[in-house]
Amino acid sequence: MTGELERLARRFQGHEPGLLGASRSYAVLCPLVEGKDGLRLLFEVRAPQLRQGGEVCFPGGKMEPGESPADCALRETEEELSIPREEVRLLGMPDFICNQRGFLLRPVLGLVSPAGFAALRPSPAEVAEAFTAPLSFFRETKPDLRRYVLAPQVPEDFPYGPVGIPRDYPWSGGQVEVPIWYYQGRAVWGMTARLVREIIR
Repeated sequence: MTGELERLARRFQGHEPGLLGASRSYAVLCPLVEGKDGLRLLFEVRAPQLRQGGEVCFPGGKMEPGESPADCALRETEEELSIPREEVRLLGMPDFICNQRGFLLRPVLGLVSPAGFAALRPSPAEVAEAFTAPLSFFRETKPDLRRYVLAPQVPEDFPYGPVGIPRDYPWSGGQVEVPIWYYQGRAVWGMTARLVREIIR
């Protein structure tokens, strides 16, 4: 076997495929708690000083090198909400989201124990507040569905001639569907709502 072939074999043997070109991955915990009215989802509202401050989200953040989605989700939940990782029972991993900005969002579904929920203390640096909403609300309430278009913007100096395509080449665009639920004055929308929709599906 040639040296180059050996290097390729070493690189791809046991390789776990990811998103080609993805610069980073994030993981979030989709936390469930048991309430008197059944299962509820636990959300947080991002602190106002953060990017996208005031938005409803799940606890989570950027995955560290070598970290699994579950490890990242539990670490971030403990940092943001003070819920000990041993008080979360992992239930599985719903489908992930490939964001158009070039990153993966890896959701992890987990059940927070009563002791874990009692320990909840939002970190003021990251979380403005935390709240729960019944899973049944999302099942029984149709979201407000909106869409926006992803339109390619090709630079003027693109080398059409050398590539061998005309200037009116039909570049692929796309669209993103944005579900929105309104719950007690809060909007659950965007990627968070897409994850909710995957959970209730």
